Amino acid sequence: MFRAISVVRKAAVRQDRVVDTLTLDHDDRNRRRLALKGDGGLDVLLDLDKPTALGDGDAVKLEDGRLVLIKAAPQSLLEIRAENPLRLMRVAWHIGNRHTPAEITADAIYIENDHVLAEMVRGQGCAMTAVTRPFQPERGAYDHDHANCDHPDHHHGHGHHDHGHHDHHGHGHGDHGHAHSHAEAHAHSHAHAHSHGDACGCGHDHGHHDHGHKHGAEHGHKGHSHDH
Repeated sequence: MFRAISVVRKAAVRQDRVVDTLTLDHDDRNRRRLALKGDGGLDVLLDLDKPTALGDGDAVKLEDGRLVLIKAAPQSLLEIRAENPLRLMRVAWHIGNRHTPAEITADAIYIENDHVLAEMVRGQGCAMTAVTRPFQPERGAYDHDHANCDHPDHHHGHGHHDHGHHDHHGHGHGDHGHAHSHAEAHAHSHAHAHSHGDACGCGHDHGHHDHGHKHGAEHGHKGHSHDH
């Protein structure tokens, strides 16, 4: 069995180094470690440092430098269409709100065939058709494995929720704790402002974020007053 230790993106794949092909569905194209058999019979152990989204046309590199080409396997999907772009945008928002992978084209959205999602789409007044095709959802907006996310801001956001909780219930923490809470509250408020504008239509009352920021700032100010 040959170990595949790194990923080569489609644009950099040298066809003269390709020795076999792996035809994988969406789930298997988002793994870190997995034993696979190539279409030509080559036994491959996918052994990456972290889960990596493999796209159709990418390749994995074996330890000896040879490449195994990745192909997106056809799978059962729901094709979603709407009578106008606005309705399609609305259903796209609802799909994204459920952190569901979605492939977006000029006139349709494709998601995995799931009866719960189908009911939601039907409730939005959109037409659905079950199709079988390769599934290549958007990258970036969908994070396959949050625990392995490399974005510092993502971890920072989760850290805020923890710090904000402890700071609110334990005012006896030192000045450092209050200052940290203030910075975290500011970062969270700032990040939220980008994702939720005044007319985002999500239905949430964003006023509570300003309250949280003010709360953190007031404690930060009081903490400094004790030093002086």
